[in-house]
Amino acid sequence: MSRLVYPDSLVLNVLKTCRTIAMVGASTSWNRPSYFAMKYLQAKGYRVIPVNPQSAKAGESILGEKAYASVTEIPGSIDLVDIFRRSDAVGPIVDEAIQLAPEKHIRVIWMQLGVINEDAALRAEKAGLTVIMDRCIKIEFGRFSGELSWGGIDSGVITSRRRRLIA
Repeated sequence: MSRLVYPDSLVLNVLKTCRTIAMVGASTSWNRPSYFAMKYLQAKGYRVIPVNPQSAKAGESILGEKAYASVTEIPGSIDLVDIFRRSDAVGPIVDEAIQLAPEKHIRVIWMQLGVINEDAALRAEKAGLTVIMDRCIKIEFGRFSGELSWGGIDSGVITSRRRRLIA
């Protein structure tokens, strides 16, 4: 079994129990995936706290939430750290989350689609955290709520294949 295959029960449990999310790499740009995911999750009742050093330095908010420069600066408890950064940038973020886990009650590290860092995942798991890599939390929520088909996913309605022209 691949390390990147997670039981539905695990993913569903994370979605049900983790209501406060620190989104590392949240963007102010409406056309970035992290912006879409943050907006979607907020609409579903999650509190999503953006971690974006540039926005924090400028005193900006993203989708109504104050931006912070790091997970360390976020006041209060955090259930899940969602990482929208390159795989090679994940290590220090995970190390910060491991250090803060007892104080902030962090239970889960979630790495978005295409983000895989085995070393960081092993450190987090050794520290008692649940790790999910190479998955989109927005897509997983949609999959379990039945909303993916609304967008044509797996319905055969939308496809990237070009239609063959009949001559």
